[in-house]
Amino acid sequence: MTHKILIIARSAPYGSSLAREGLDYVLTSAAYDQDICLLFLGDGIFQLLKGQQPKQINLKSQIGAMEILPLYDIEDLFVVEEDLIERNIDTKDLGMKVVSIKRAEVSQLINSQHKVLSF
Repeated sequence: MTHKILIIARSAPYGSSLAREGLDYVLTSAAYDQDICLLFLGDGIFQLLKGQQPKQINLKSQIGAMEILPLYDIEDLFVVEEDLIERNIDTKDLGMKVVSIKRAEVSQLINSQHKVLSF
């Protein structure tokens, strides 16, 4: 039986290993035919920004790994509209196609899943 798993990405891409660990979990779970969706909350939105240059801090870009998500049938990517506004980010600035939801809709998304993990 396929489980619906929501991964909540709360961490900026390069401040710690949490963002990378979350992405690794997503790809591993998808390889086992789990139904994965991602919710980028708060600073987690920065994981999706185009034009990242992590080589300047001797790290690999995560956006390349994000771009292969559709190959694993991971197409449900959500961001919170209010988080975008607070960070002055437009969805056009993101390297992935996302669905923008209101903060009030987050609990409904969480409740519709079998498992929820936060990185």
